[in-house]
Amino acid sequence: MAYNGRTSQLTQAPQLDNGHLWIAENDVKKITTKPVASEPVPVKVAEPSKPAAPVVAKAEPPADPKPATPVVVKPKPPKQEIAGSREVRTIVIDPGHGGKDPGAQGKKANEKDIVLAVAKLLRKDLADEGFNVKLTRSKDVFIELGQRANLANQWDGDLFISLHCNAIDASEERKRIIQGYQFYVLRAPESEEDKAIARRENAVATLYGEKNAKDELSPLEWFKLEARLEQYKQTSYLFTEKLLDSFEDGKIKRMGTGVGGAGFMVLVGAMMPAVLIELGFISNEEDEAYMMTKTGQQDLADRIAEAVSKYKDAVHSYRETLGRN
Repeated sequence: MAYNGRTSQLTQAPQLDNGHLWIAENDVKKITTKPVASEPVPVKVAEPSKPAAPVVAKAEPPADPKPATPVVVKPKPPKQEIAGSREVRTIVIDPGHGGKDPGAQGKKANEKDIVLAVAKLLRKDLADEGFNVKLTRSKDVFIELGQRANLANQWDGDLFISLHCNAIDASEERKRIIQGYQFYVLRAPESEEDKAIARRENAVATLYGEKNAKDELSPLEWFKLEARLEQYKQTSYLFTEKLLDSFEDGKIKRMGTGVGGAGFMVLVGAMMPAVLIELGFISNEEDEAYMMTKTGQQDLADRIAEAVSKYKDAVHSYRETLGRN
């Protein structure tokens, strides 16, 4: 049955009586009662979530610190210093000539014997001062000129000292006049006298058949030597200055300026400061007599040893200014 736009199912059929429509009571209630609308179930809409607060981890109390293992960093080894720039420790003494080579001859003595005697005394003086001392020969034997410098290099010397006696081939009158000590470095000769002395000292190589022997160096050979000589030039001159100071007022007087330079073959191969010492003129009776005595030989050795010690101190002081010590 439709009523008020709603359709309801009747339990009993309605009856018509005298113009009236009779409907069962239960059906009337169903038709006339308003349907109870079901209340909407509230739906809770979630609010937009707020960003979560950062979670801060609670710091654990630090454990007792253990001592860190030390890291040892080894410094790089310094570049090896060359002789002349490092501390002076090893001195190479070269007594000239020897064996079949007597060297210059005086009236009573041979050069080879005098320089060997002075070399041995000098070795003792320097050893007493704490130096490491090497001799290219310690007895009467012959050693080639080139081998002497090779020995010095093998021993890694800091200073090379070649001992000799000077001489001239002249009249007796001139021999009485020409005397005195002189110190030589390796450089191009500046006088004919220096050239002559170098030729005489170098003649031993030619005389005894040494390989590649020559009396003088050519201009080209000097040019090739220049770069290497530059490393040791200043310290070689420094040692000659100390020698000049030590030999002042000695029995044997200075010849000329006391310092010269020439192409001495014995100095050519030495990779270190190097000086050739002419102790005096064996051709002069006065110089020869003094160099033959024990007193004279000890005096000469003492003066050279004093110069070496002063040279060592000078090199040490220079290194201090550079902060190398």
